[in-house]
Amino acid sequence: MKHKKLALHWQILLGMAAGVFIALLLSQFSWGYVLIIDWVKPLGTIFINSLKLIAVPLILASLIKGVSDLGDISKLSQMGTRTVITFILTTFMAVSIGLVLVNFIKPGDAISQNTRTNLLSSYASEVQGRIETAQDQKETGPLQALEDIVPSNIFFAASDNTKMLQVIFFAVFFGIGLILIPSTAAKPVKDFVNGFNDVILKMIDLIMLAAPYGVFALLASLVVESPSADLFSALALYAITVVTGLIIMLALYALLVWIFTGKSIRFFYNAIAPAQLLAFSTSSSAATLPVTMECVENKLKVPKEVASFVLPIGATINMDGTSLYQAVAAVFIAQAFGIDLSLEAQLMIILTATLASIGSAAVPGAGMVMLVIVLAQAGIPEAGLALIFAVDRPLDMCRTVINVSGDAAVSLIIAKSISRKENLNFSAP
Repeated sequence: MKHKKLALHWQILLGMAAGVFIALLLSQFSWGYVLIIDWVKPLGTIFINSLKLIAVPLILASLIKGVSDLGDISKLSQMGTRTVITFILTTFMAVSIGLVLVNFIKPGDAISQNTRTNLLSSYASEVQGRIETAQDQKETGPLQALEDIVPSNIFFAASDNTKMLQVIFFAVFFGIGLILIPSTAAKPVKDFVNGFNDVILKMIDLIMLAAPYGVFALLASLVVESPSADLFSALALYAITVVTGLIIMLALYALLVWIFTGKSIRFFYNAIAPAQLLAFSTSSSAATLPVTMECVENKLKVPKEVASFVLPIGATINMDGTSLYQAVAAVFIAQAFGIDLSLEAQLMIILTATLASIGSAAVPGAGMVMLVIVLAQAGIPEAGLALIFAVDRPLDMCRTVINVSGDAAVSLIIAKSISRKENLNFSAP
């Protein structure tokens, strides 16, 4: 009899559990620590490096495709502008909510000073580099951050994960250029970008196949380097912080829909429930898109010309749940490492997470890749991903529900806003 393969998220959870169990077991022996550090931890490092490797190509492919798919400048300046601005505003709100919650709850502070000291000693060089960078920033002018967004050399920017905002700027600029040139000239480039994007998404699939082993190695080395129970209590508090923020976002969507369209909360969520359930099970906005379009068109009664434009764009650039999680995760990791983020640094997290979410692919695991960008921009050690990867999959399922809900809410709001001017058939109970 042919056995069904265990789902990837269960494999990841098993890898996490096995890493913790084996590390706790081997830590009882004098040779166990050396075994894990010399022979297991490098596998986790390789996994982290593979995530960092794919970050720049993922942004270039996804973001250029998303911007160029707007079609033409007239769409970009009318429905496109309205849609993109609304998505960016909701993403900005999501990141802000995440930062407020993580600064209020402070899940990283649940880690004891002893554990924090061990973590800092493990990554002392990276922390020192962050301190030196912060010192350099103090000596710059007030517009230096804006100046740094525009690269002088895209190849140099793409070779440095701390220059991701420059890569994002180039990708948006490139996408606008594709819209402005004749379609015959743009078609070969768009075909290449589409094919390149497909290859990158497949590479992410392949990387995620190694996730159970990467998590095993990361958690095992983390436990032997910092075998403290408070680390796991802090992880639970971190997960609660993320989920609380996601619930607030669901309430915010319902409020926005009621304010701008007059539709009730019950009507909205009953209509999109099938899409939410599929999003939860697949962790993919892209896989859920056909069902989302069906719910939005048939149950929310959004005109097809609006739904067919807003929803695909939303699946590309609207990642409210992902960006909220990135903000919480970044500050949590900083708290765990004892890094005090200034107000300026947290404002940059808002900007970076908002822009990075635009290039986040609508597939499972892409949010973790984008988190690498946010961490690098803020100067937080990327190795801190080991702290949160264990609960990333269930949180990924939750935040994908938020992403899809946001797509539906914005499409409803956009349809209502243009129905008066363009006489579109917009009618819903």
